[in-house]
Amino acid sequence: MKDMPHQFDAVLSELADLQARATEALRGMVSTGGKIDAEALERHQHAAHALSWLATYVESLRQLAAWSGRVGGEIEGLITQIGFGEYLTQIAGGIPMSQTEFARLSDLGVDWQPSDAARALMAGNTAEARARLAALMADAKGSATFGASGLDEDLEMIRDQFRRWADDKVVPHAHGWHLRDELIPMEIIAELAELGVFGLTIPEEFGGLGLSKAAMVVVSEELSRGYIGVGSLGTRSEIAAELILGGGTDAQKAHWLPRLASGEILPTAVFTEPNTGSDLGSLRTRAVKNGDTWTITGNKTWITHAARTHVMTLLARTDPDTSDYRGLSMFLAEKTPGTDADPFPTPGMTGGEIEVLGYRGMKEYELGFDGFQVSAENLLGGVTGQGFKQLMQTFESARIQTAARAIGVAQNALDLGLQYALDRKQFGKPLLAFPRVADKLAMMAVEITIARQLTYFSAWEKDHGHRCDLEAGMAKLLGARVAWASADNALQIHGGNGFALEYPVSRVLCDARILNIFEGAAEIQAQVIARRLLG
Repeated sequence: MKDMPHQFDAVLSELADLQARATEALRGMVSTGGKIDAEALERHQHAAHALSWLATYVESLRQLAAWSGRVGGEIEGLITQIGFGEYLTQIAGGIPMSQTEFARLSDLGVDWQPSDAARALMAGNTAEARARLAALMADAKGSATFGASGLDEDLEMIRDQFRRWADDKVVPHAHGWHLRDELIPMEIIAELAELGVFGLTIPEEFGGLGLSKAAMVVVSEELSRGYIGVGSLGTRSEIAAELILGGGTDAQKAHWLPRLASGEILPTAVFTEPNTGSDLGSLRTRAVKNGDTWTITGNKTWITHAARTHVMTLLARTDPDTSDYRGLSMFLAEKTPGTDADPFPTPGMTGGEIEVLGYRGMKEYELGFDGFQVSAENLLGGVTGQGFKQLMQTFESARIQTAARAIGVAQNALDLGLQYALDRKQFGKPLLAFPRVADKLAMMAVEITIARQLTYFSAWEKDHGHRCDLEAGMAKLLGARVAWASADNALQIHGGNGFALEYPVSRVLCDARILNIFEGAAEIQAQVIARRLLG
């Protein structure tokens, strides 16, 4: 992951210097007595998030350059040329954080006078380059990605396997599941279990495949390309396994991990509450111990796939004298899977469905707990007060996986947009012949490649035992924006037909929208990145 063409070295060094100056400028705004002042950081939130986006772009270009050094070919060269041209220009003029918010260097009180080398790269995003890239994409449609991934042969074999499976078992049915607001069929879940999806990264000693986070990224990407709901099924097991591996006792690992890996049990994450949202440290659901049993009382919301599952990783307050993260504990709370007629049959537990725009295949629920009982042996790690710390240890993997899902959704949007642009004729020629249609498709391919390489890099860092919360957060932040932009542009290419429910691109737009919200809303993610950059 370290290869890099020499022509980019000087410009990347220039950007590193710019990022360092911007970081010190922000530090000056938000520090009191040499320490970061939380109130000042919040007051200067736009500047803080501008730094986060700048750093994300710098790392993105670093990984694009590294990818360019590992691969060859005309498509790859054009993607690199256009990507550097566009992102350098945005750094100089304004990085879009959302449709109406831009990260500008002036927000941080710094400026940048690009060198001649940087200006030469900025000139690379030409109309001719975009048109040529779009033409090459049209010739290569149906390939797994546009441009080489830069991954090794084993990972490409995994990609091909799951791409073919998703095309066969998911793509023909996904839009129907969405329109009918149906749960993903249990037959699909059973096949995913047979393919090893639920035990992908669980060590072999616990019945898993023991594969890398990079493999998890590739699998999540291809399944989400078929349908984000299918790609997200593995997320539940990934989070549960990470919690147990990182914080569980030996007995808990031996009991739960093999059953998670085989798909014998399906887990769900039960963290968020109606009045807490991103502020998990202030949650109020409480657990009171009575002999060998904990009794849970409280309410949870936005719980994905809650009805069908067998176990909940449930975060609750075990110390009533606390009001922050220090009094929280994690439970492996067992429940009986529900049916359509009786979705929550377990005593002490009730629930209701939340109707949603997209991301429908597992459904979202509000849950109520009143006298719900959990065995004392199911307190994760056997020690109270560790729940928030245990959850934090899963954030790297969860955000890498979410970035992978975003890439899959974005690639699906690109595939749909390209096919429609080739099939649809207007004024005697295909839509692809019109420059702004070709531009949209070319820029989708460029940004998907950039987000993909940033995600692969974060997985590579995780696999090599390096702290990567910063890189994982950047990958999630950028990937979510790219997915939404790709879906929006693909729908625009469809014109009025894109607004019709019968066209799959309408589903992809709805599915893409959630990516900027869950696993850390974009604003929260940018704030976390800024805090890490400040040290």
